[in-house]
Amino acid sequence: MKPRRSFTTSLLLIAAAPFAFGQTAHTPPTPAQIVANQVARLTKLLTLTTAQQAEATTIFTTEQNALAPISASLKTARTTLQTAVQTNDSATISAQASTIGALTTQEVQAQSTANAAFYAILTPAQQTIYNQRGARGGGGGRGGAGAMGRGRRGF
Repeated sequence: MKPRRSFTTSLLLIAAAPFAFGQTAHTPPTPAQIVANQVARLTKLLTLTTAQQAEATTIFTTEQNALAPISASLKTARTTLQTAVQTNDSATISAQASTIGALTTQEVQAQSTANAAFYAILTPAQQTIYNQRGARGGGGGRGGAGAMGRGRRGF
């Protein structure tokens, strides 16, 4: 009986090994990877020319550069807000809510500016496809329903 138990245990350990070793920390993509993936998806969807791909890369790199400090500030503001909620600090809650609102405005502005610049480099036929799919993805933008959303989703 003991050899069979050892054999079964060994099989379970072998079967579980890929799961144990596969538990690595997720590394978020770099801004350059985000831009490259975005341009690749748009190229596939819209059949962008090489020149359009280069322009799109510049547009979306500029967007990522504008978004990086905003995202960092939003993260800090949300952490501060969470602490304020837990300590029932109404003044800080109010201040952080205002900060998050202002930062969200900057985020939407940066994303919309990039969308407008990208749209301007498309041919009328490409614009039609882009319009049918929604701004950079199905559903009216990266965040859906006309909102630009949080970060690098959609197309």
